[in-house]
Amino acid sequence: MRLRQQLYGVSVTPFAFVDGALDRADHLRDDPAALAEAWPQAGIIALDASGCALLDADGALRQFSGAELPAGPDEHIFLGLRDGRAWFAADAAHVPAARTDSLDLRRAAAAWPAWQATLFAQARALQHWHQRYRYCPACGGTLQFVRAGWLARCAGCASEHYPRTDQAIIAAITDGTRLLLGRQANWPARRWSVVAGFVEPGETLEQTIAREVMEETGVRVHTQTARYLASQPWPFPGALMLGFIAHAEPDAPHASEELEDARWFSADEVRAGLARDWREADGDGEAEGIVLSSPISIARYVIQMWLDEHQSARNGQ
Repeated sequence: MRLRQQLYGVSVTPFAFVDGALDRADHLRDDPAALAEAWPQAGIIALDASGCALLDADGALRQFSGAELPAGPDEHIFLGLRDGRAWFAADAAHVPAARTDSLDLRRAAAAWPAWQATLFAQARALQHWHQRYRYCPACGGTLQFVRAGWLARCAGCASEHYPRTDQAIIAAITDGTRLLLGRQANWPARRWSVVAGFVEPGETLEQTIAREVMEETGVRVHTQTARYLASQPWPFPGALMLGFIAHAEPDAPHASEELEDARWFSADEVRAGLARDWREADGDGEAEGIVLSSPISIARYVIQMWLDEHQSARNGQ
């Protein structure tokens, strides 16, 4: 298996936003004295209003310390612990940064050490929740963030609200010999990927796979064949991608409102697509051959898993 577990639950994965995850240290969210004690030596990641992280003079993550910031831990979001050091997320407007250079999460995931990209992803998801969740959905009252930024409590009705994560499936659909891929109209001309979609209320994950694939391509999935592979936090802005492989009828795919095109591809075509640099799709649209998803995405992982299993089956393993 390409996804393997090390000690202490730390994953070694071929996609972003998993490796090096912090110890969330939930018990410290209700311990302001402990957070205040950790604050001077704490690490701080600062995000601007658009969700980009501030960089240092070398173009790397700008790591502030709590001692550099004018406000204490109560004004920032506690993210967790790494090797005993507390980490917080701060608003870039509240840090003494001499430089204004910043980097978005997608590019950071492709360039930074894994733990820094994972830290950034956690900070970005929480920042987005804080930015969008200002008023109580029950009574319209003003929300106040407590528990080190992890709980929003209404000043009017005292109802409590937690960070939102939207579950979505992403599936390698096969008819036994081919892989189903689709492309959106706004993608570069040669870019293709697997089908994905959000889980609706009252659905199982298997039902979501069948519904999304049918809606987007017209292909009928056998829900009993759906097999879970792995998951990935996808903070664009706040999803959890759940990766599957499933078998389907060899129906002729068709375009839809979601996809401008959908097709079956052979193992040789998929193998060639994986071998190409994923950035080729942003270049010459007249070149031949498909280009597949970025390595930061679980989409590429589920494609590779299908290809590996297909090849093993052909080899009789």
